[in-house]
Amino acid sequence: MKALLLRAAAHPRYSAAIRWGKLLSVIASAQMLIQGLGFLSGFLVIHMLSTHEYGLYTLAYAMLGTITTLADAGIGSGVMASGGRVWQDRAALSGVLATGMSLRRKFALATFAISLPVLLYMLVRHDAGWLTASLIILALIPAFVAMLTQDLLAVPLRLHQDVTPLQKNDLLGNAGRLVILAGGLFLFPLTVVAVLANGLPRIWANMQLRRLASRFVDLSAPPDPVAQKEILAIVKRTLPGTIYYCVSGQISVWLISIYGNTSSIAEIGALGRLSALLTVLGAVWSTVVTPRFARLPANSKLLLSTFLKIFAAVTLLVILIPALVYLFPTQVLYILGRSYASLTTEVVLSALGGCMSMMVGWLYAISLTRGWVMSPVISITLSIVVQIVLILLLNLSSTTNVLIYAILNSAWGLVMYSGYFFYKIAELRKQELAAAEPSA
Repeated sequence: MKALLLRAAAHPRYSAAIRWGKLLSVIASAQMLIQGLGFLSGFLVIHMLSTHEYGLYTLAYAMLGTITTLADAGIGSGVMASGGRVWQDRAALSGVLATGMSLRRKFALATFAISLPVLLYMLVRHDAGWLTASLIILALIPAFVAMLTQDLLAVPLRLHQDVTPLQKNDLLGNAGRLVILAGGLFLFPLTVVAVLANGLPRIWANMQLRRLASRFVDLSAPPDPVAQKEILAIVKRTLPGTIYYCVSGQISVWLISIYGNTSSIAEIGALGRLSALLTVLGAVWSTVVTPRFARLPANSKLLLSTFLKIFAAVTLLVILIPALVYLFPTQVLYILGRSYASLTTEVVLSALGGCMSMMVGWLYAISLTRGWVMSPVISITLSIVVQIVLILLLNLSSTTNVLIYAILNSAWGLVMYSGYFFYKIAELRKQELAAAEPSA
């Protein structure tokens, strides 16, 4: 048996599988610890805040996700795509990162100025009070500033697959958040404390992340005009979609905030915390899969076979996770506490919607690493038509119907982005055949 295992390990195909297995298991184990701390922090917030305060917290973090996405506008994907082509050239990679940082700052100022009055209105509409709403917005600033640079600073480490220091940094940041939350919410169980506790440790962690990134890039390098042109080309194509999808990505919260009440917002937010478990998979994806896919040569056969393997693995997860929640809904809801114990149907729908949304995001991210961006006129128009039909058909004052809406919306995104990927593969194949004809 031992000799058989040794021969299998020496075989090129099996040795590659073993290497991938070891890499993914190590990274996944570390990410489980990191996200476990984040998971504890999230549920500490659920249990320590009242239903009303948690509803306000959900609104604040929905807006934080929206303005962060708008401030990115595809810049992060552009940095990964451009950096993937020059990742072994320190000077070139430095220029790409500096360009991304410069563009991100410009987009952030405009985004912050436009979005915050909207959040202020929504908080006041749900009985936050002007003083409380203003304090929540001020508390969002550290988290927003930290999120502007976090993913960009991680790009050099991910491209060089130096993931251990990156994970240690995330671990310390999440541990700091948990400690501040435990102490802060015990004394002051308020939304503003919960929001502030997330931003402050991340600011410190980003200072350490700059030091780690400096091993692969020169952080004082000026922006690169060539890289800026490449990144802006992606931004121009993704910006309309980004504006649309940053709203669509939080559509459950926005719809329930319009048609429902603060308690319904809290239910959607609490169920969303269960989907936070999927961030373990998302972190493995962004750390290992996306950078390696960005580094693959432009070979249609290789890209397609890699994509199909990834698609099969993700599909299995999308089936497995909701099935487990369906079998054990009471046990899953026990984590959320008594206030949410009756949501047995909703928790299954939330798990299915979270998995499908994750899958759509992964498909979109893979296409972006190749610079493949669907025309926003086509993608947004088709998606809006689908959403209008769903809004007309469903009573969105119900938490259950809002979750069904999210599932059907994600299903459409899954069809659209997988179809576009196959279309780009077919285009690449035609180019390869045309290039081979003269030599035939």
